[in-house]
Amino acid sequence: MGRKLFQTYDDPGGPAVGRRHLPRLRKALKAAGLDGFIVPHEDEWQNEYVPAAYDRLAWTTGFTGSAGAAVVLANEAAVFVDGRYTLQVRAQVDGSLFQYRDLVDGGVAAYLRERAPKGGKIGYDPKLHAPDSLERLRAAAEAAGAELVALAENPIDDVWDDRPPLPAAKVEPHAENFTGENAASKRKRLGEDLAKHGADAVVITSPPSLAWLFNVRGGDVARAPLPLGEAILHANGAADLFLDPEKTSPELRQWLGNEVALRPSVELPAALAALSGKRVKLDPSTASAWYFERLTDAGAEIVRGQDPVMLPRACKNEAEIDGARAAHKRDGAAVSQFLHWLATDGQSGKAQEIEACQKLESFRQATGALKDLSFDSISGAGPNGAIVHYRVTKKTNRKLARGSLFLIDSGGQYLDGTTDITRTIAIGRPTREMRERFTRVLKGHIALARVRFPKGTTGTQLDALARLSLWEAGLDYDHGTGHGVGAYLSVHEGPQRISKALSAVPLEPGMIVSNEPGYYKTGAYGIRIENLQVVRPAEDIEGGERPMLGFETLTLAPIDRALILKAMLTKAELSWINSYHIRVRQKIGGQLDGEAKAWLEAATAPL
Repeated sequence: MGRKLFQTYDDPGGPAVGRRHLPRLRKALKAAGLDGFIVPHEDEWQNEYVPAAYDRLAWTTGFTGSAGAAVVLANEAAVFVDGRYTLQVRAQVDGSLFQYRDLVDGGVAAYLRERAPKGGKIGYDPKLHAPDSLERLRAAAEAAGAELVALAENPIDDVWDDRPPLPAAKVEPHAENFTGENAASKRKRLGEDLAKHGADAVVITSPPSLAWLFNVRGGDVARAPLPLGEAILHANGAADLFLDPEKTSPELRQWLGNEVALRPSVELPAALAALSGKRVKLDPSTASAWYFERLTDAGAEIVRGQDPVMLPRACKNEAEIDGARAAHKRDGAAVSQFLHWLATDGQSGKAQEIEACQKLESFRQATGALKDLSFDSISGAGPNGAIVHYRVTKKTNRKLARGSLFLIDSGGQYLDGTTDITRTIAIGRPTREMRERFTRVLKGHIALARVRFPKGTTGTQLDALARLSLWEAGLDYDHGTGHGVGAYLSVHEGPQRISKALSAVPLEPGMIVSNEPGYYKTGAYGIRIENLQVVRPAEDIEGGERPMLGFETLTLAPIDRALILKAMLTKAELSWINSYHIRVRQKIGGQLDGEAKAWLEAATAPL
């Protein structure tokens, strides 16, 4: 038998979830003397993709997106999502039970200020809230005359009868040929930096940072090879690593070495208490309020600052970049085989979104190197493609109808790299409008791929390049243009990003970011073109006075020529797309044969 497909297509609980679970939660809140409870999407480790056992927002509301929150009061409730999920939340959450609210504009704090009952007690789990956002919620509740109450136990856990098992995947070594640096060197380097800035230790709570620092990988988090645990790194380079015992092995202990004390997670509170009198660094964007409270109670001096692992993790070394190149060559060949299927069998008008997902996944599995998907594939036919983070289910499964557009956003996890690619394909003959808007998205994509920029430039300063052609037509899209990507880690990685949202983090050599402008016509179609690219030093510019950076495109797969209006492209843009397609053909052509190889030759022919 072949390997089992990773993605499932069962319908989420949807609106019925709230009808079943809301009364049980309210009963528990009443018994605890509470008038409400805040339900963030985040888990104890602030993961974006939350393990099923910690997805309390989905249990409460039925909403399965990767960002959101809810507030449950005695007589009303609200669910909060951002612009990516405005359609999805209405499909999954019962509007008669939950008000639909914007997560960004006002968000939970505005709702508490408006609706929290005067004199009421609103419960929260301190392990699920970042300290700064918690203070905003506290101020909002107090403005309404209510009080936030920290709870030692989450009331949802007490009434979640069919809760999935807690994650317990084995933590495994990740070889140095992939990481490019041994863990002892990383710890020593970061420990010296702690000492330089007068800190005695740092508490690391982010699973990707944990995996990177100790050169390990796990399987606790959906679609990412991450272990759930914590660590304390001391200024001398020694460390304490806290993992549940069932995740460990003698091989792991040997891999970590003598300078790392492997301890059970139940010992973490005592280890934090032992930091009394020490200067301890802690990142308020990744560590929950619980850690701040514990260290404050212990008498430690907290030094607020960015997780010291985050920037080194984002700036890939040459071994990691070489791994990314290899992963994208392998992945690009699999995607191209899938695109050949789309260009043949997929044009019948009978193929369906789930079938397309399974086909693509089967090509990736055939490489023999796929460890997992990097996220559940977004396979959107026609109007489903206009739902930015759409996830196909058996209930929503649509045919790839002729005369429509099909958008597929997908990625793979390989030992040497993480991939993420979006392609939009014409099924049958596209309309003039489809081609014109696709070409505007392509122009933005090319602008961001070609740009050269001085050191110190942030993604915010580049974002408009990807939108300019759309803006000229009075169009735009409501998501960021680029996110960071890890090295066999999370498909979404900070601190770098390309977005309208303000970022003070400069793009630095070695950072991998996505380039994914789009356009979405509600009820009709969606368009997105996404490649991953790595920041590299740019060639010297004649007469230039400053060191410049640019991007090397990693993703290797054809862009649908049938959707490109050549007359809309400048000479430089035309040169880029033709050069890109030549490179695709050269890099992955040797991995294809027969009809697929002949198709690739045609798909990458000059415009």
